[in-house]
Amino acid sequence: MKTPHFAIIGSGTAGLATAILLAREGHQVTIFEQVEELSPVGAGLLLQPAGLAVFEHLGVLDQALKLGAKVTGLEGKLANKRLLVNSHYHQAGNNLYGLGIHRSTLCYILTQKLAEYSSHVTWRMNHHIERIEEQPHEIRLFGTDHQQHNFNDCFDAVLIANGARSQLRPKAWVKVDQAYLWGAAWSIVPECLNLNPEILHQFYDRSKIMMGVLPTGAIPSAPQQRLSSVFWSLPTSQLQSFLKDESAKQQWLKQVSDRWSDVAEWLEQLLLDEHNQPQWLSAQYRDVVMSRYGQGRIGVIGDAAHAMSPQLGQGANMALLDAWAFSQSLHAAQKNQQIDWSMLWQHYHQQRRSSTQFYQFLSRLLTPLYQSDHWWAGGIRDLTFPWMYQIPYFRKEMAITISGLKTGMFQHMSYQQIAEYQHNQNVLIQNNQSLPEYD
Repeated sequence: MKTPHFAIIGSGTAGLATAILLAREGHQVTIFEQVEELSPVGAGLLLQPAGLAVFEHLGVLDQALKLGAKVTGLEGKLANKRLLVNSHYHQAGNNLYGLGIHRSTLCYILTQKLAEYSSHVTWRMNHHIERIEEQPHEIRLFGTDHQQHNFNDCFDAVLIANGARSQLRPKAWVKVDQAYLWGAAWSIVPECLNLNPEILHQFYDRSKIMMGVLPTGAIPSAPQQRLSSVFWSLPTSQLQSFLKDESAKQQWLKQVSDRWSDVAEWLEQLLLDEHNQPQWLSAQYRDVVMSRYGQGRIGVIGDAAHAMSPQLGQGANMALLDAWAFSQSLHAAQKNQQIDWSMLWQHYHQQRRSSTQFYQFLSRLLTPLYQSDHWWAGGIRDLTFPWMYQIPYFRKEMAITISGLKTGMFQHMSYQQIAEYQHNQNVLIQNNQSLPEYD
């Protein structure tokens, strides 16, 4: 069998991680990207234990730990100072933790790893894919290159990984594709020393006000400067006018100070620094639900397949799990020097469908409790959550859920299952003793 040649459209987390796994197994990979050079824009994100298990599987965990910020749990405080959310990874399993990381750092770590397999990888920067055509024994991609010349290339298969707003995913597979009415203004700033640097801190007042402070680690070009990401929830119609003038800044600081004075003091210091003013950008989110993630020689992974609200902090983790599951499924479907595409997608859906559906359902259920105009939503949340945290079973289940390891209401994966890596010769190259225990 000739070496399979995969096209990956998009070089986000899902695309890069999948490219590493394919190239590591000796497959040829061509990555198509619309921009001229990679310069990821975005706030910090939280890699959950499930995502870190994939990082260990990829062989990049040590590098990520050097630049990221270890996060031991999530704490959410109400305006009356009462602790509403109090979830810690050790409640899910011994030695589990999360990692706050800058998007550019995440991209840097994955591209550095991919460079180790450069003989198997071709980059097509500044290329725009307009159409995908599946033929009996190949996939053809049609588009324009950096000189606006038309091209069409053939591959053995294509993975669509170009984000939540993808126009390339097969429309017949899409059940839901709609924008959320709420988004967030965000900024990356010097590390907040007023708060515990190993906790993702959130602050809520009803479902109208939500703020987050996430330890974000450092970027490769300035490894000594530790950072935090600040999020402020807003209806999408108000994002462009956030902090538009001095009066708006003072009103915002008063909103925060009336509820959480220690955080307001820190924010005020940031806003008063004329030489290093925070740069605020807006984030808008989509809800994407698909009936299938792949068929024949076409697959959809990452946010293109299952975008959702960031309320559970699972976007990057689900993308990494997609990459891991595709690699596992490809290995299972290779028999007699041929790829059984039907078996591949059957295996992939068994790996990913129930987990993805669980997190999408939970995200859709919880998001209105934090970001909505419903007068009743915050009250229900404030009554039920403290009660649930008093019950050990629910406390553990919520910690496992946040860890990204759930595959359904009553099932979950283990960290070890994801993290260990075996060559085709079945030689285990990960040291099992280094893996966290999972209860």
